[in-house]
Amino acid sequence: MTKLSSIPGIGASSLELLEAAGFFDVESLAKANAENLTVELTRANSMLKIAKRAPALANIEKWIAAAREEVGVEVDAPATPVAEPVNYENSPDVVAMLANAPFAIPLPARFLVEQRLAVGDIPAALLLNRYSGDLEVRVEERLPGMKPARVVQPSGDVMIAETAPTRLEIDVSKVKSIEEFASSSKRVSTSARTVPQDERVALIRGPLAATNAGRDPKSRRYIRGVLHSHPIGMYVGALVTLCAMALFPIGVIAGFLLPLSDLLPLYFGWVPTWFLVFPASLPLVGIAYLIWGMGGSCRICGQKQFLPKACLKNSKAHHIRGLGHIVPVCIHMLLFKWFRCTYCGTPVRLKK
Repeated sequence: MTKLSSIPGIGASSLELLEAAGFFDVESLAKANAENLTVELTRANSMLKIAKRAPALANIEKWIAAAREEVGVEVDAPATPVAEPVNYENSPDVVAMLANAPFAIPLPARFLVEQRLAVGDIPAALLLNRYSGDLEVRVEERLPGMKPARVVQPSGDVMIAETAPTRLEIDVSKVKSIEEFASSSKRVSTSARTVPQDERVALIRGPLAATNAGRDPKSRRYIRGVLHSHPIGMYVGALVTLCAMALFPIGVIAGFLLPLSDLLPLYFGWVPTWFLVFPASLPLVGIAYLIWGMGGSCRICGQKQFLPKACLKNSKAHHIRGLGHIVPVCIHMLLFKWFRCTYCGTPVRLKK
């Protein structure tokens, strides 16, 4: 189909008026009647205010003649008259249809994106007060339970419909009061937890009453903190760490004195041969330290307690000037059955 913009003399406003009147191509314009089209464009411009003035009859006749010449229709050929517009809003069937459809459902933007539609691809709605041609009116019953719309007739030709929102019925039998909900949730929570599990959680959080019987809560003998998951491993790790830290310098000194006792018996004859035990036991103690000493960690933060680490320590950590943090932690752990983590400061106990 040829566009109307190809006809000489049809500007932007005239093109918009022709499209509003239902003429979208040259073929439809060639079949139009000049007088009827003049009346139609004048009425459309009075309502839509597209152009300053409607096109004159002489201009419209030139457009129709150019359109007929372009499509090959003779000038004297009878053209199909344009149907006169009818105001269908006065029809009882249309009034009933508007009463059953008092509002329009908006088209979601997501639907336009999914279907790849532009705004111009959506056809314009029908103007029922000046529609040309036959109109099919279908009136259907509304859904049950909805209040029928009440049509209000104001001044003018516009029909306004008022609707009431649909009320949803509530099943009262499924509604619970706050007291019933609280009691039911309490029963579920108490039944879900067993007594042994409660006792286990309480034992992890704090020691037994018999453990600290007769002990001052402010003394170091008072066992406090959370229960460690591997208390025996921590005991062995503390003992092995102390042995390794004490045996290492003794083994080095004994390994230095034993050769001197053979080379200079006059001066180092006092060195006994059993000193050989210290350097010989260093590999065994080192292996034990790798197994238990380096594996001992805090249950809360997971930091290694028997491994030197250059970082900021907790202000409550066990510390002795000149010995550092590891030796005090080991001694405190072996003597009092609990310790305070060097890094997070959390008390951890090794006894139930």
